[in-house]
Amino acid sequence: MQTSDASSLSAQRQARQLAFAASGDDIEIGSLAGLPWSADELRALTGGEPQVVQRFDRGLTAIVYRLSDGRRHWTLKQARVPSLVKNVDGQTSFLNEVQRRADLTRLKQRPGGAQRWSAIVDTQYASFRQGLIVSPWLEGELATHWGERQIAQLLDAACTLWCEGLFEWDYSPGNLLDDGRQVRLFDFGYMYAFDPLRHFNTAGRGNDTPMFHPAERFETRAYSGWLLALQARQGEAAALAAFRLEKELALDAYRRMRARIAAAGANADVLGWLDGMTARWSDALRSGIEPLFLAEQWRSHLLDVDDDLSGQSCTPLTLQRLDWLQHTLQHHHAELCAAGGLFWGDEHKTPPQLSGELHARRGLAQRYQLAHG
Repeated sequence: MQTSDASSLSAQRQARQLAFAASGDDIEIGSLAGLPWSADELRALTGGEPQVVQRFDRGLTAIVYRLSDGRRHWTLKQARVPSLVKNVDGQTSFLNEVQRRADLTRLKQRPGGAQRWSAIVDTQYASFRQGLIVSPWLEGELATHWGERQIAQLLDAACTLWCEGLFEWDYSPGNLLDDGRQVRLFDFGYMYAFDPLRHFNTAGRGNDTPMFHPAERFETRAYSGWLLALQARQGEAAALAAFRLEKELALDAYRRMRARIAAAGANADVLGWLDGMTARWSDALRSGIEPLFLAEQWRSHLLDVDDDLSGQSCTPLTLQRLDWLQHTLQHHHAELCAAGGLFWGDEHKTPPQLSGELHARRGLAQRYQLAHG
């Protein structure tokens, strides 16, 4: 996913974060004033204490607690040491989250910021060195259903963050909460800063990997898996209708995003990149959504599999995605090629070569299954 040489944005960010982690310096936001616990007490929690209402162990980079102070409930994140994600981004994700919490707190402090950023959880206290983040408890359930409201709210938040120079890579269901009124974001371990006036995202050098953008990240990390389950339950027609709805909402969100970033002075490369995407989506919505569905589901499933393999953090869904990829390769290779769905050199490989590579990925995915996944 990322350009690996030292000039890439990710390599520069990783070098800065590793240096900061080794420096002994801290980033601290807010305070614990008014709460009945010290940082030492919060670090020492294991789950059996009377103030612990719930403990959640599924997070790969942090253990999460629901706490009660007798008046209200709070969310506590304790950094996992070591992280269960075995790459540099996983190892530095807690530091990155504290950095982004600082950025988001500044956005919320602008005039009208609290209302504008209502989809983003508040931060009561955070400290990288303490390995703690404390936020007000958010009522609701993890986002497991994607109707028109949920999609529109998620895309609006993602596009607004993008315009502010914050690129979120991991819109996975475990990072999104829905209380029946608002989809909220509460995990920022893989949100990175960039310049949206010159760059598309934080991959490569910022302007050489156009595949990644807010709607793609939502599709890859959340929506493609939901569509996979929907297709298994209700058939391909239902999945195509849901994909069409998401593309209609994405088109509206991207037109607003394009207008805003153009007014801010974005360069021609950024505007042309956005125009190319919206033109492709508009054409598919007019002429037939099936080729776009095939191409973008292939992209999302393959990228998500490779993300899981990179972090050695695979789940049963990883295997289901690989099954879809193999089936599509065997039955729809010609249509996939015609839709421009193959990428990064795969377009030059034969079906047996691609099938062999998918088979190898499946072996690794089985080896890297998380015990709690």
